[in-house]
Amino acid sequence: MRNHFLSVVLILILGVIPVLAGDLDAPAGPLDPASAMPTLGDLYDRLLNGANPTLRTSFLEPGAGPTSTGLTLADLLATLPEADNTNGASISDVVFGTTFWGLRTDGTWGLQTGTAAPAPVAETGQTTCWDASGTVMACAGTGADGDLKAGVDLPSPRFTDNSDGTVADDLTGLIWLQNAACTELPGLSGSDSAAWETALWAVDSLASGTCSLTDGSVAGDWRLPTINELQSLCNYEWDQPTLSNAAGDGQWTEGDPFVNHMLASYWSSTTRPGSTDNAMFLRFNYGTIDYTPKTGVLRVWPVRGGQ
Repeated sequence: MRNHFLSVVLILILGVIPVLAGDLDAPAGPLDPASAMPTLGDLYDRLLNGANPTLRTSFLEPGAGPTSTGLTLADLLATLPEADNTNGASISDVVFGTTFWGLRTDGTWGLQTGTAAPAPVAETGQTTCWDASGTVMACAGTGADGDLKAGVDLPSPRFTDNSDGTVADDLTGLIWLQNAACTELPGLSGSDSAAWETALWAVDSLASGTCSLTDGSVAGDWRLPTINELQSLCNYEWDQPTLSNAAGDGQWTEGDPFVNHMLASYWSSTTRPGSTDNAMFLRFNYGTIDYTPKTGVLRVWPVRGGQ
């Protein structure tokens, strides 16, 4: 009886083993390239730098015994990404159509495709509400800008002083000349203002060593901002100027982070449609946009990046 019981157990075990092991047959014969398999080193290189392995195309009789690759499974594991549910991107954080490897185990792990709009509109910065007479009122339920605060949240800090004569806009990624009224721009004869065509040429000629720049920039790196880029600087919680400090929690003051900012009008590179001898400009007094003949003289504020 006991031997019969052991025989049954042995049959059950032997019947289960092939199921657990999977298909034990080789994918192809030894002379067939289809039987080639990547090595541990191939997998390591793929994880480390994206390299595709070069698999053999014919069978080679080994001339010696196997040698160490110098790699272990622990090395392979060390190259694998770790889960990050705090700072890992989700699909709504990544531009639409862009593929990335998600690190979140709460819904975005593995190869993913972003769904975020490529150029979302930011908040205006306005948090206060005013009624029709201009008196401050409670915002809740009004539907005013200060109530809804619609748009992408403004970052904190809002700006970063790069300590090289430039300031980074942490919302747009644009790099602005820290001196908003530099009198050393080429061709401006000691002025901080110029006609439109002169302004275009002057900012294109700007380079490190001028206007307190030590950023290594060269001629051709800088340009006149578009009207949208100029307006992206504005924070409509304040006026005179409509510009925040570096932290983003108060109004601009001298040196925080820009210097020599003027309550004035600044050229954009944008031509007014329908009246192409005019160009758009922005009044930083109130954050309003207008246009004027290109022969007019307005202030010049260089920017770079954004492509």
